[in-house]
Amino acid sequence: MKARRRSTLDDSAEVNFWPSFTDLTSTVALILFVLVLLAYLQNLLSTQSLERARSELQQTLTQLRGSQHQVTAAKNQLRLLAAEIEAGQERLRLSEQQVDDQQEVIATSQRELEQVRARVQGIGLLRLSVLQKVKHALETELESKGRGPAAKVAENGNIVLDESLLFEYKSHTIKPEGKVFLDTIARAFQTVLADPQAREHIDVIVVQGHTDTRGPAEYNRELSSKRANTVLSYLFQAAPELENKYGSFFAASAYSEYRPINPGETEEAYRQNRRIEISVVLKDTGVRDVIDEYLEGINAAMPSAAPDAQPVSPSAP
Repeated sequence: MKARRRSTLDDSAEVNFWPSFTDLTSTVALILFVLVLLAYLQNLLSTQSLERARSELQQTLTQLRGSQHQVTAAKNQLRLLAAEIEAGQERLRLSEQQVDDQQEVIATSQRELEQVRARVQGIGLLRLSVLQKVKHALETELESKGRGPAAKVAENGNIVLDESLLFEYKSHTIKPEGKVFLDTIARAFQTVLADPQAREHIDVIVVQGHTDTRGPAEYNRELSSKRANTVLSYLFQAAPELENKYGSFFAASAYSEYRPINPGETEEAYRQNRRIEISVVLKDTGVRDVIDEYLEGINAAMPSAAPDAQPVSPSAP
């Protein structure tokens, strides 16, 4: 009994051992599979991470190269701006120098203009003294003859003679009392022209004939011309020295009705406009000489064109 029971136990134990070994082997294989699977998954995940990292690195490198290009462009722009600033500073220095030069030119021109103004004023005062001499000589003669408003000396030195003093209405024949008055005028001009200083600045002495607006224009022109020439001829007759020595200073002109001194249409206005007016015209050559001299100085101071400069063709762009 005991022997059979031991044998039964041994058989049962042997049968139970092999299933346990099989289970262990399966478990180990499963564990290895899991480990291999985990290693594969880890390798797969590592590969994906590496690719993603490489892609991100590539993007970063691309962005870095773009940033480098931008930095390079910014540096180039900075150099250009620096060059422009330097050029602008140079232009500013040149402009300041030009302003200084122009201010000096303006100051010099102002000084020269002051000198020109002083010389012109001196000539003006000299011409005024000539007119004053003429006016004084004429007024002295008029006062000595006791003439009234029919004969007067205007502020510009002109002698204004009413028609009634010299002519009958519509006549160009000088009345006897008019000849006496013209004798005094001739002596006055002879006195003035005998003064070398006055004569130097007198250009011409014009005997002007004037009429009123009534009557045909052609008739008025002819009448004013005849009266002016008649008065001039009598002045030369009254003082032959005027014609012999100073004839080149005299002229006659006819203004007809076109220069009235009273624009009214009354008898008094007509009477005032029918007149002989003797005008003393002074030379302005002194003023012109001063101005020409000043302009010549300016032209001489201006830089001349370069001798090798070539003219530009009209067809050039």
